Amino acid sequence: MGESSMTPHASDAPLGAVVALDGQGACIAEARHLAAGFLTRVRAEHAVAVSQRAVELTQLVVSELVTNAQKYAAGPILLDLRIADGLVEVQVWDSDPVLPVARAADAGRVGQHGLEIVMAVCEGFEAMREPVGKRLTARLALHDSPPGAVPSNSG
Repeated sequence: MGESSMTPHASDAPLGAVVALDGQGACIAEARHLAAGFLTRVRAEHAVAVSQRAVELTQLVVSELVTNAQKYAAGPILLDLRIADGLVEVQVWDSDPVLPVARAADAGRVGQHGLEIVMAVCEGFEAMREPVGKRLTARLALHDSPPGAVPSNSG
């Protein structure tokens, strides 16, 4: 199972939680549950505005990124969640150094759409090699865009 900690912060520092997942069977469901719990605590304990849509999209992104880590990398997975500048930042580290590449859209392809989905719902996405493995970072808005606003997909 994972270990979770809500890091202590000064009033202007980002809120965060880091969870070590074992990379086995139930870690995807565990990661989704932990992400929702983190955002619920941030909303309740720190009065941060977090929409239900943000919670659901964060769970989706966490699910996709942890699924890929479990599928392609052996061993543990590190999930790091942070709140800063009106965004939730989801970082997933795994031991596989190969960076993911979004494939061209293909309605006939079955599966392998996870990265496309993540990039479509995020404000920003990046993949970086680490001294061991890689770290994927997705940033999502904490609240819904005003009516008529077009979300940005820069990253």
